[in-house]
Amino acid sequence: MLVMNDIKKVFRTDLVETHALRDFNLQVDEGDFVAVTGPSGSGKTTFLNIAGLLETFEGGQYLLDGQDVSQLNDKARSQLRNEKIGFIFQSFNLIPDLDLFDNVDVPLRYRGFNAAERKRRIESALEMVGLANRMKHLPAQLSGGQQQRVAIARALAGEPRFLLADEPTGNLDTKMAHSVMELLKEINQAGTTIVMVTHDPSLARDAKRNIYVRDGKVSELHSVGQELPDAANA
Repeated sequence: MLVMNDIKKVFRTDLVETHALRDFNLQVDEGDFVAVTGPSGSGKTTFLNIAGLLETFEGGQYLLDGQDVSQLNDKARSQLRNEKIGFIFQSFNLIPDLDLFDNVDVPLRYRGFNAAERKRRIESALEMVGLANRMKHLPAQLSGGQQQRVAIARALAGEPRFLLADEPTGNLDTKMAHSVMELLKEINQAGTTIVMVTHDPSLARDAKRNIYVRDGKVSELHSVGQELPDAANA
């Protein structure tokens, strides 16, 4: 599903060269749920951006659903990203003056689906996250947890092969965070592959697999139930 072999990513300025990822190796199988943890600056977000085809890389090989993405041009990368990847962000990124239906509709319009197909996908996605009866509400009329569920519905409406979640519970209190995590587990059990970056070890333990990133490398692999390093103090 997702295979990275010896990925290298370097950020350069006139004076500084920063190796964000070095010899980064990871395999995520179809149906997996992987939590990525590690200290700030370890390379977690860079990995997620490369996985989501939002950034390029200098060396190594990245296979997405069996396709080598390293030689794709911008248009091909965008098409592959739109067809196969759903994104969930910490800040929800909802459009405040659009109701829930139209917020979920936005990315579907870019993909050129007709109105009937978009309606089917939107209603199905909002039903899945438990908000079908609120599709005409504005984001401001919802709690933070509900807004994140809308963001998840927006990602699901594209029927992606896998979801990339960047701190999806970072702006939520503990109760709401665990509610969103339970929803992600249900989505995963229904067959969607998920890769989630998180600083919360208690949420990471709910994933099927944990990886720990340090200094741009996958330094440790953890099975469910194994003690995780404290990302804040690592």
